[in-house]
Amino acid sequence: MKSKREEFLEILMKYQGILHKVNLVYFKNQTEREDNFQEMVYQMWKSFPQLQKRKSIGSWIYAVAINTSLSGLKKNTRINYQENLPEYPGISDAYREMEINEDTQLLMEAIHNLNEIDRSILLLYLEEKSYDEIAQIIGITNSNVGVRINRAKETLKKHLKPLYHGK
Repeated sequence: MKSKREEFLEILMKYQGILHKVNLVYFKNQTEREDNFQEMVYQMWKSFPQLQKRKSIGSWIYAVAINTSLSGLKKNTRINYQENLPEYPGISDAYREMEINEDTQLLMEAIHNLNEIDRSILLLYLEEKSYDEIAQIIGITNSNVGVRINRAKETLKKHLKPLYHGK
């Protein structure tokens, strides 16, 4: 029988990509992403006992990751780091390994211009989560999810259109 720690580490290894995607959506700076990654893992560990009551591990991880990131953004607006922290062994570099081409970089910049909730919704939408799952994770109604997705798409189109108009 697996220990609680072994179960947690197994889930973390399987789903760490979610944490890296959420980090890319919310944090531009590598140091902030590393700090937030550690905080997300810590928050997941703290709430791990409640996981058995959940239907979907992925939804739980998205909820913890998004809520932790939003809290981190609020904290970072109050704290201004002056120096880079050293590299920490053990933090996965999966987000560094993701190939980010020019188009993806432009899309990420456009997404960073959205408000935090719309970033979360768009991330979940791009991950092909259903409106029901998105509503449950974010804590809004299904119809509000649809409205926000459409508005976010329009905002992204407006932001990206001038960039592609000349191509």
